[in-house]
Amino acid sequence: MTAETSAPASARPVSLTLGAAITALEGAALAVVGVSDMVSALSGQAKQLALNEFGGLVIVLLGVLPVLAARALLKERRWGRSPAVLTNSICLPVAYYMTQSGGAMVAVGVLVGLLGLVGIGALLNPKSTAALYAPRES
Repeated sequence: MTAETSAPASARPVSLTLGAAITALEGAALAVVGVSDMVSALSGQAKQLALNEFGGLVIVLLGVLPVLAARALLKERRWGRSPAVLTNSICLPVAYYMTQSGGAMVAVGVLVGLLGLVGIGALLNPKSTAALYAPRES
């Protein structure tokens, strides 16, 4: 075994790892919001129990896609980039409306916006693109 054959073919770029991590964080945050919505409905805080339970379930399921996309990106699967970029793009209008709310939501909105922008930049980075679309050896 020579040094050429024992070295890894290619290492995952830091930008791809960063984009995957941000996307997974956003998916996990969505899932937490969905679970919290369901818990508040069960605890009697919500007036429409069935609607809040269903809405919470939908939000949890929406959080699963970014997590699966992040996992695919860590395995350098091409399909993960589109839902990850979409998730990060959706953060921008959400951040805008959060900053319009005023108070502490301004800081949270700025953080969400920055995460979205950094995620998009990392996923569209030329090194990430090269890692995802490099020719595969069979």
